[in-house]
Amino acid sequence: MSKSIWFQSLSVDDFKDSSINMDKHLGIEVIEIGDDFIVSRMPIIEKTKQPYGILHGGASCVLAESVGSMAAALSMDNSKKYPVGIEINANHISSPTKGYIYAKAVPLHIGSSTSVWNIDITDDKGRRVCFSRFTALHKTYPKN
Repeated sequence: MSKSIWFQSLSVDDFKDSSINMDKHLGIEVIEIGDDFIVSRMPIIEKTKQPYGILHGGASCVLAESVGSMAAALSMDNSKKYPVGIEINANHISSPTKGYIYAKAVPLHIGSSTSVWNIDITDDKGRRVCFSRFTALHKTYPKN
């Protein structure tokens, strides 16, 4: 059994009503948390498609940044720091038209001031849709 990378112990139930803003608008939800990964999913619906009826690449980037930001937040003491995305890249491999896409974030680096996350996005059949790398700055709250 591996040691958890998360700062605190959480379960999927802790995220049931946590979607806000863009995540809520696009239907993004956390579905699995392991000792060293987190998985979110997003439906392929009109809000996440481009005019040709296929998944919009920007929607894949939103999913990747959302799950990467959640992973970064879970890996630090949120009473002292919060994550801010500073870089994301994505390679779009396929163009699904229906179902869900799933983003699994795993750490490449977790430091005191930054973290880097590999995010693999797949479709309902486990086929790769996109792969992304997300970097978060671990920003310290300003002193009052």
